[in-house]
Amino acid sequence: MAFFTKLKDRLFKSSSKLDEGLEAIVSDGGEAEAEAAPVDAVMDQPGAASDVMPDRQEDSGPMLAAEREAEEPTPAPEPAPEPETLPEPEPQPAPEPQPEPSEPQPDPTPAQDPPAADPEATPTPEEVPAATDLRQAMTPVAPALDETPAEAAPAKPGLLGRLMGRGAAQPVVRRTLDDEMLEQLEELLISADMGVDTALRVTANMAEGRFGKKLSVAEIKQLLASEVSRIMEPVARPLPLYAKTPQVVLVVGVNGSGKTTTIGKLASQFRAAGKKVVIAAGDTFRAAAVEQLQVWGERAGVPVLTAPEGSDPASLAFDAMGRAQEEGADLLLIDTAGRLQNRGDLMEELAKIVRVIRKKDQTAPHNTLLVLDATTGQNAVNQVKVFQEISDVSGLVMTKLDGTAKGGVLVALADRFGLPIHAVGVGEQIDDLSPFDPDEFAAALVGTDG
Repeated sequence: MAFFTKLKDRLFKSSSKLDEGLEAIVSDGGEAEAEAAPVDAVMDQPGAASDVMPDRQEDSGPMLAAEREAEEPTPAPEPAPEPETLPEPEPQPAPEPQPEPSEPQPDPTPAQDPPAADPEATPTPEEVPAATDLRQAMTPVAPALDETPAEAAPAKPGLLGRLMGRGAAQPVVRRTLDDEMLEQLEELLISADMGVDTALRVTANMAEGRFGKKLSVAEIKQLLASEVSRIMEPVARPLPLYAKTPQVVLVVGVNGSGKTTTIGKLASQFRAAGKKVVIAAGDTFRAAAVEQLQVWGERAGVPVLTAPEGSDPASLAFDAMGRAQEEGADLLLIDTAGRLQNRGDLMEELAKIVRVIRKKDQTAPHNTLLVLDATTGQNAVNQVKVFQEISDVSGLVMTKLDGTAKGGVLVALADRFGLPIHAVGVGEQIDDLSPFDPDEFAAALVGTDG
């Protein structure tokens, strides 16, 4: 996915923190081990077959055939039969008309003297070029090898040379997985806001069947990514769409978590998918929130319903439901004011919005999305707990993953609550919100290649 390629590029704080921590853990008590390249990899290199299987040189190509000719000088007389096949040009009388002038006659005789020096091949002057061309195709390769045997040898190292040279890999540091190393891994995961319980569970699963074995940083990262992906797999579900319209989506969260921006991105994506969307600007306490939502509505081509500043947000939600029903909207996205989970009066106001909505539709809200700021770390756990009690949270959206080293909190939330994670965001652009993919997220979090 292009989005998660961007996520890997931007989610650098968590992955770099884990990288540095793992490097330090493995280096502390680890030993460097040289790893030779697999034999199969060496066999794939050009020329390896000729070193490993010298008895098959006859099938190795024309160069080996030339080497055999160089080693066996006896076939030198073989060019003798060539004149037998070449006499075909003899009947050509073309050169004979030249004797008409008296001067050219002595010329053929000296011209025949050079080929006469070769007692085995006596072709006519016209045959000489053809004979030399055939010899160049077969014999000149062998003398070239004979002339420079010392230069050919280093250009073609043997199997042992390739194994000891270019086939050798860089030393890899490995450390034995023991209790001390497990404790260090647990502390590292806790520092990445994965939570104590989740960190203990992850490290225990990583150690299962591997205790006492030596592991490298790359191997530990692969194990960690696999465990993270396993935890996140059950909760990676897109926002469900229902046949009943309008489908009411209530968006809640604390101040500054990114609710308004998330609503704008969702509206744009749903409209692009062919859905008719209406937005209700329920944050009537902050004028900037209404203006920001109107900007997003214009960008997405979606109408935004507003109310005077300071008016009752529950009343606006009720009116917005009636408007969405009249216009035949598929989705009604309701923004709410940011509220801290420890403000009982504000949380009660949110409960009132839910009660009023249900007067129009007993099944509403059909989705209650809790938008979480990844930079809050473990505080997000408390937010989920309180909002779930008040508004029956049905799914999570995690924003600002690009600005934190605490991306592990999403793993803790999945492990503890099991709530669906519908989307994650890594920026302010309209395409910076995407359905959650557990494998890509794990690779980005840990810093592997996926």
